[in-house]
Amino acid sequence: MSEPSCSCSMDQPFTEIIVVRHGETAWNATGRIQGHMDVELNEVGRQQAASLADRLSREPEISAIYSSDLKRALETAETISASCGKFEVIKDPDLRERHLGDVQGLKFREAARVRPEAYRAFSSRRTDQVIPGGGESLDQLYHRATSSLQRIGQKHRGERVVVVTHGGVLRALYRQACSSRFRGSILNASVNIFHLSGTDVWSIKAWVDISHLHQTEHAMSGLGGTKTSG
Repeated sequence: MSEPSCSCSMDQPFTEIIVVRHGETAWNATGRIQGHMDVELNEVGRQQAASLADRLSREPEISAIYSSDLKRALETAETISASCGKFEVIKDPDLRERHLGDVQGLKFREAARVRPEAYRAFSSRRTDQVIPGGGESLDQLYHRATSSLQRIGQKHRGERVVVVTHGGVLRALYRQACSSRFRGSILNASVNIFHLSGTDVWSIKAWVDISHLHQTEHAMSGLGGTKTSG
């Protein structure tokens, strides 16, 4: 999948932001819910990050690299930096995954039994539903994630930057750009290209692009996080 229906043209100067999901973790591979839990990449994830970095090193120059401060995103970002000019990665906690409260650390298949109230909140379609145990609502995630990307877009107008983040954040950004919710899978190490112009004009130019992984055995790995766990 490379170009969603919400893609549109813009006549004024824009920032191109390459938003990527981190590489795979052991918890992605086993279906364990991550949220704010600080899980590092596994070996597959490191190979995915290396393939992603190689792709970006052969594309037009980037001006900066931003990342969630969680290990799985930060290691992915540092791998990209090493191939693309050795930028200092700018850590932004607002790019973290959604806090998933009491379901964090549980496997999907056990969460409904172990934490039924939290699981119901986690599964709710209500965007204002918070999750017991300090978890965020989808609206809270949306506001912090879109505010972060908007700040980056304003700071780097006319430039090309990389942002490394998580599946739930990417869903929030899609909601801003397309005025709808994306219900498919957001794969590990996928490339998603946003153009930001002005204060509220967003366009998606590529979505869940894993063409750089097709030459490896890991193209379709990391399906954990098909909701907001990654």
